[in-house]
Amino acid sequence: MFKDPILQSLEKKYPAPHFEDRSKFLMRELIESVVSQQLSIKASDTIFARFVGLFKSGEFPTAEMILQMDDETIRSAGLSYAKVKYVKSIANAFVSDLIDVEKIRKQFDEEVIEELTQIKGIGRWTAEMILISTLKRPDVFSIGDLGLRNAITKLYGITDRKEMLKLSETWSPHRSTACWYLWRSLENKK
Repeated sequence: MFKDPILQSLEKKYPAPHFEDRSKFLMRELIESVVSQQLSIKASDTIFARFVGLFKSGEFPTAEMILQMDDETIRSAGLSYAKVKYVKSIANAFVSDLIDVEKIRKQFDEEVIEELTQIKGIGRWTAEMILISTLKRPDVFSIGDLGLRNAITKLYGITDRKEMLKLSETWSPHRSTACWYLWRSLENKK
């Protein structure tokens, strides 16, 4: 797929990524992203499971259910006050039709980023991760991702962000796949 010899070697080393359209789970994915911010995977998984467990059905709640629950109950799952506000902000965006999944499916990447970053607690990096992992967009590169920058520095010796962006353009229209391989390259620290 790639002409870049470094990415070619990563393609041989790791199995091809499998991206799937998870747009019907957009609210859940956004909330899970907020819960996981600045936490280890284990801690975020525990807190997210506790959050879902707050709702009687044992299923992921609707936006209305989240908005009806009082803040202290949500906090009891292990979320900070700020994250409780962000979770409710996300739920409100879906109730108020600020976020329309059908509309988002049809938008260009930058339009999706603009839509999602209107929600308190959702920044550009989170929106870019949603584009890759939830909306299955094939050509996304996030210069804000520390892991990607570390992988590029390690593999290419590039430290300047502008140079990194220029390099990423050579991977278009498959930058999301390139990101996946770059993240995998960080798993084997030698």
